[in-house]
Amino acid sequence: MANLTLTIDAELLRKARRIALDRNSSVNKLVREYLERLTASREERLRKAEELIAYAKRVGKGRTMLAGTREDLHRR
Repeated sequence: MANLTLTIDAELLRKARRIALDRNSSVNKLVREYLERLTASREERLRKAEELIAYAKRVGKGRTMLAGTREDLHRR
């Protein structure tokens, strides 16, 4: 595991320590868990976007994009 040094306001650290104590945890663990959730949610969004793009490519094969005015679309 790598080490990380943060510079934060003393009051922020005091509040974080109180939260960690309430959760029977440590500030280190809180930060690590936050970063894990942050990166996991980003990875999940990227994965879902890739799935959506792949789906759009599959269903769009052989079709052309609709173009024209609203009236043109209703006439089709």
